Formats: sequence, structure tokens, C-alpha cells
Amino acid sequence: MQFFDTHAHIGLIYEDPIEQFRVILKAKAAGVTRIISINNGLHDFKKEYSFLKSQKGIYHAVGVGPSETANPGTDWISTIEESVSLPNVVAIGETGLDYEKKFGDKHSQIELFITQLELAQKHNLPVIIHNRKAGSDIFEILKERLPDRGAVFHCYSEDAEYAKKCLDAGMNVYFSFAGNLTYRNARNLHETVMNVPVDRILIETESPFMIPAEYREKKRTMPAYLVSTARFLAEMLDMDLEKLSAQLWTNSCRFFNLPE
Repeated sequence: MQFFDTHAHIGLIYEDPIEQFRVILKAKAAGVTRIISINNGLHDFKKEYSFLKSQKGIYHAVGVGPSETANPGTDWISTIEESVSLPNVVAIGETGLDYEKKFGDKHSQIELFITQLELAQKHNLPVIIHNRKAGSDIFEILKERLPDRGAVFHCYSEDAEYAKKCLDAGMNVYFSFAGNLTYRNARNLHETVMNVPVDRILIETESPFMIPAEYREKKRTMPAYLVSTARFLAEMLDMDLEKLSAQLWTNSCRFFNLPE
């Protein structure tokens, strides 16, 4: 079996590149052979890309998240446009809206998000969406501006009804679940995975956050822990783990336009 971690902040697990390489080796030993590395801020992208570009199975997303709304950088658009031409850069993100932390003003967040959706359309890339208590605005924006290559709601936090509304609107969207899926009180997530097509589901670790219940004594999540979330999901869906892993692999490769 092989697994695909579609969202990991490798640079937040460890800053030291040697430790990052060890994280990747442990992931591969667990069967997690592909990882999407998410930059921890656009200013960190070049450093992280340089550290990890030689690692087989590591792909990259580049973007400006809501936390950077107040200071995305003077040349952030050109930085993204230059970065998407690099080998193994496969998505724009994470980007989106965060009304919980209130980064900057709402108008500026929306403007930042829309600009990156337009960049994704221009460069024929999918988008990784960050959504915290902003589902209504994100839905309305995506209705008009969803790139052709689609989007994934990373670390999905809405309910089954929201997912259904997106699919009923004909949106090319996927729903990615992290270690919090394994929490007993995550009923909205449990209901969602039971009610969306399995070919629209991805999984991620959101490393170093969202530690699966099995590893709750740990200080940080690792890509190797993805298998725990996959096992929990397989039990929920009453699917053989090997069959589910194959489906998730296909979904992930399709979304990021990678060969299987």
C-alpha cells in the first residue's frame, strides 16, 4: 500500500533540514511515499523548496495564506508566478479566508484570495483552500471564480450539508481530512465522510498539527501518522484499507495532476 499526504508543513515540524529528511524517511518507511509540502509563509518558500527539491516524492504548493494578509510582500504576485514554473510545484495554496483569527480586514483577505484563484486559473493549477468560519463567503466566491483545475478544502471543517451544497453546485472540489477526523467528538466530519463520494476525498496530516487520536501523547504530527487517519477512515466507510488507499492515491494524483 502507498499513501499520499496532501498537506504537511514540513518546515514547522523541524527547521533543520537534516531532521526534515529524517521525517521524510520515516514517512516512506510507513508507506507515505508522496507529500505536498506547504510553505509556512511565502517568505519561507524558497528556503523550504531548496531544502526539499532533491527529495523524491515531495511536491510543493506556493501561496499566501490569510495570516499574511497585512504583509504579503511587495512582490508576492511575481514571486508566486516565478515559483509555479519550478519542478514539482503542483498547486497554489494554501490560500483562503480566516474569520476566526481576523487577519487584517475582511476585504483585504477576500482580495488576496481572489487574486490567487485568478493566478491558479492563469497557470492551470488547483488551489488548496484554508477555511475558518468563512464558508459562506468562500462558497460565493468559488461559484464565480473556481479555477478549472478545482480546489480542495484542506483540513475540512464544515458539515455534510456544506459539502453537498458545493457538489450540487457542480463545483470541482475535494474534501481533505486530517487527524482530527479520528476524534470522537468530530461528528460533523464523520457525517461528511459518510455522505460525500469517496472519489472526492483526500487525506492529510496538516503536520505538525492535528495529531491523530492514536498518537495523542506526541507533541507534533508527522507524515508517517497519516496511516492512522487512513485506517480510521477505512473503518468508518467499511472499506478494506488496501482498497481505500488505492482510491485515495488515485484521487490525490488526479487532483494534483501527477502520474499514478
